[in-house]
Amino acid sequence: MSSSSGSNSISRREFLGQASCAGVGSAALFSTLLTLRLANSLAAQSAPASNDYRALVCLFLAGGNDSFNMLVPTTSGEYEAYAKARGNLALGKDTLLQITPGNMGGRTLGIHPSMTEVRDLFTAGNLAFVSNVGSLIRPMTLTDYQAQRYLPVSLYSHADQIKQWQTCIPDQRTSIGWGGRAADIIQSLNDPSLVSMNISLAGQSVFLTGQQAFTYSVGSSGATALTGYNPLAVNNLTDVRSSGVNSTVDQTFRNLFEQTYADSTREAVDSYYEFSTALNGINLGTPVPAGNSLASSLAMVAKIIAANGNFGAKRQIFFVQVGGWDHHDEVINNQIGMLRGVSEGVGFFSDALNEIGMADKATLFTASDFGRTLTSNGNGSDHAWGGNHMVMGGAVGGGKVYGDADKGYYPDFQNLSTIDTGQGRLIPGVAVDEYARDLLTWFGIKSGDMDYVLPAFSNRFGGRPELGLFSAAATTTPTTPAPTPTTPTPTPTPPPATTPVVRSGSSGGGGGGGGGGGGAPSTFSLGALGAAALLKLRQKRMAHKKAEALRDAKAASKE
Repeated sequence: MSSSSGSNSISRREFLGQASCAGVGSAALFSTLLTLRLANSLAAQSAPASNDYRALVCLFLAGGNDSFNMLVPTTSGEYEAYAKARGNLALGKDTLLQITPGNMGGRTLGIHPSMTEVRDLFTAGNLAFVSNVGSLIRPMTLTDYQAQRYLPVSLYSHADQIKQWQTCIPDQRTSIGWGGRAADIIQSLNDPSLVSMNISLAGQSVFLTGQQAFTYSVGSSGATALTGYNPLAVNNLTDVRSSGVNSTVDQTFRNLFEQTYADSTREAVDSYYEFSTALNGINLGTPVPAGNSLASSLAMVAKIIAANGNFGAKRQIFFVQVGGWDHHDEVINNQIGMLRGVSEGVGFFSDALNEIGMADKATLFTASDFGRTLTSNGNGSDHAWGGNHMVMGGAVGGGKVYGDADKGYYPDFQNLSTIDTGQGRLIPGVAVDEYARDLLTWFGIKSGDMDYVLPAFSNRFGGRPELGLFSAAATTTPTTPAPTPTTPTPTPTPPPATTPVVRSGSSGGGGGGGGGGGGAPSTFSLGALGAAALLKLRQKRMAHKKAEALRDAKAASKE
C-alpha cells in the first residue's frame, strides 16, 4: 500500500530536506541507482555444494610495480645479463635475499633486500611467485606484436591496464570485474547475510563489481554509519533524524526513485549493524606493524575472516590497495620503503591468519597495472607489460616460482630476444586469465562456470595447463570450521559520526589508493536494551520485505 501524505510519520519532503544533515546525498544516491540497475541477473545460481570457508584477498599495487627488482635472477650468467639490461637500476647481487625455487632445476633468484618476511614465507612453503604475468588477448609471439595483432586495448595505459587486470577482458572496456562475476556465481553460499561477500578496503573497484554482486566498502577501523543516524538515541536531534529515517525507509512508495531511495538506505543501515555486530568482540593478538597502513587494512580483513561464522559466510573476496608505484623517478630509493611495507603487511597477515586458525582458508595474491621497462630512463623505469607477482596462504604450493614452463618458469635474461618488444618490455608468458583461473578453481568456481567469470578463457587459453598454484582445490565436502569467536555483552555506545554514505551495500570509503588508514579497530557495542530494540527494528523490516515479496508475486501472477 502506498504511503499517504497525511501520515503522522515524517513526510518524504521533510526527510529529503533533512537528508543532508543525516549524511544522505543525492550524488551518492544516483550512484546507488545506477548500481541497482546493472545488467540483468544470471538465470540460475550454480554455487558449489560446500560447507567450508574460502577467502581471496587481492592486493593491488596501483601504479605499476617494478617487479623485476622485486624478484631478480641470480644464477651465474643470468645475473650479469640482468645487470647489463638494468644499468643503474640493477641491485647488487650480494644485497639480495637468495632463494632456490623447488621447481627451477637449481636456478637461483634473489628477493628484494627489504622483503625479509616474504623470503621467510617463501622458504617456509607458504608463498610462491608467479612470473611474467600480464594482460593478454591470446598467447602472443614477438611476430604478433610487431604485426600489431592481438594487442590489448591501450597497452601501457594505466587506466586501461588496471581495468584489464581487474576484468580479464583485454580487448574491450568494461566495468564488470572477475571478482564480481565470481560472486555472481557463488554468492548464494552466503545467504542470508545482508553484507556482500565482496568487501573492499579501498573504496569502489572494478574488480569486485558484478552483474548482481555489489561491493561493501569498509575502512581499516571498520564500518561507517550514516552520519546522524542512531536508532538508540533518545530525546535529541539524532533521535529526530533517526526516527525520520526509520519511518521513511519502512514505507512503500509508488514512485520508483523514492522506493529505491528508501530500499537502499534501509539496506545500508541494516548492513552496517549486521557488520558491526558480527565483528563485535573480535580482536587480534598479533601486533600490527606501527605506521603500516597496509597491515592495518589486512588486520581488518583478518577480523572479518575470523567473524565469518557470525556473517554466515562461506566465501568472501577482499580488495586492498596500495598506491604510489609509478616510479618514473627514484625507483631504487622508493622501493626500499614501499616493498618493506608490503613485506611487513603480508608477513603480518600470515601471522594473523595462523592466529585465527584460517591460514589454509585464505589466499592473498598481488596484482598491478603492468610491469616496467628493464631499461633505465635515467633514474626510474617506464610502463611495460609482464611482471612478477606473489601468492600467499596455507593452501599455496609455496617455495616455487610458477610461470611459462617452456621458459623455465622465470625469463632467462640471457635469452630475452623472443619476448622483448623493446626497452625490456616483456611479452607476458602467463595471462592474467591463467593466473585468475588457478585462484578461482581453488575458490570453488566450477569449470562449467569459468567462461562466465573469465569470458575469453576457453577459446583463448583453454588448451593450456593450470599453473598448479595450490596443493589442493576447493573441496565439495564439509570441513571442520574454525572456532567462532565468542561475543561478550558490552555496554551501549552510539555509532561513530563519520563521512556521509548512501551507497547500497556500502558502509563508506576505505582509503582508496592507500589501503586505508590506521587507527584502533572499531567495536559497535550493544547492551540488552539496545539489542532488543534493534531486533524489533529488524523484525519489522523483515516483515516489510515479506509483504513486498508477496505483493510482487501477486502482481506477477496477474501478468
